[in-house]
Amino acid sequence: MQVQQYLKLSAAVAVLTIALKTAAWWWTGSVSLASDALESGVNLVGALFGLAMVTIARRPPDEDHPFGHHKAEYFSSAFEGALILIAALGIGWAAVERLRAPQPLEQLGLGMALSLVSTAINGGLAWVMLRASREHRSIALEADARHLFTDVWTSVGVVVGLIGVMLTGWTWLDPLLAILVALNILREAVHLMWRSTGGLMDQALDPEDQRAIAAVLAGFESPDLRFDHVATRVAGQQRHVDLHLHVPARWTLGHAAALRGEVEQALMRALPGLRASIQLLPMNVETRFAEMAEGTGSGGPPSSAPGAASVSASPAGLPPTVPADGGARP
Repeated sequence: MQVQQYLKLSAAVAVLTIALKTAAWWWTGSVSLASDALESGVNLVGALFGLAMVTIARRPPDEDHPFGHHKAEYFSSAFEGALILIAALGIGWAAVERLRAPQPLEQLGLGMALSLVSTAINGGLAWVMLRASREHRSIALEADARHLFTDVWTSVGVVVGLIGVMLTGWTWLDPLLAILVALNILREAVHLMWRSTGGLMDQALDPEDQRAIAAVLAGFESPDLRFDHVATRVAGQQRHVDLHLHVPARWTLGHAAALRGEVEQALMRALPGLRASIQLLPMNVETRFAEMAEGTGSGGPPSSAPGAASVSASPAGLPPTVPADGGARP
């Protein structure tokens, strides 16, 4: 299944669970069940918005967005986090009002049964979607899956609290539990919004991925070859690495580009789908710049050095493209 199909399934399931939880709240009058239904409503809106953002993220690069639209998924995660935050505040407000004016609860057995059915449905879907988010490297799927897991634990807590009300007759347990639910939802909202911020700010790859890249590069290094200025970033489902490859100055550009292709293929085997941009530089380029700085009082970045070239790789393994002027690609 594709990411869009998972989000459509999530939206359909959200409609079903909203109906079940709303019925449970209607029959019991429980504010904690009402908060549970509200969270499912938020999940429906989040799934629909996530579907829209994932559709945008799949668009190919164009003139205005030459690097693609992959970061659109982070807007989905941030939006869902904001929705969860609003839901938490609404649940907390309703719970405080119920604490001030307690009301008796009715037909708790039926309400809890409906809540448990919806919980089982959400739990199964959340598990499937979280696995899919790792397979597709989709922050939108992860956000929706984590929201569903939050919904599951919320429902479990609500049922436990209602059992306590049935056993003790303490109606104040219901709004108190709703407040705890709101705090749990608030924590999840902050987590999602933080993840989204990191993605929009070009967060580096996970440490495990960075170690895999370092291991590949270490296998190529020798007295004649070295790598530096290694920088990684995540853009939606895309993983990127930029680096400098220093080769002997006597090498031809064709020889260096062939080696660059070998490095690219090794990186892609270690991290499938990785996009690499490798800039070729003479081995002694730093010494040249130091001499230029001492002689003229000014220098330039390695990418402006004579003989430097930038080549970019794509997952399709296309031949490297070298700008005609030998300069670095922006």
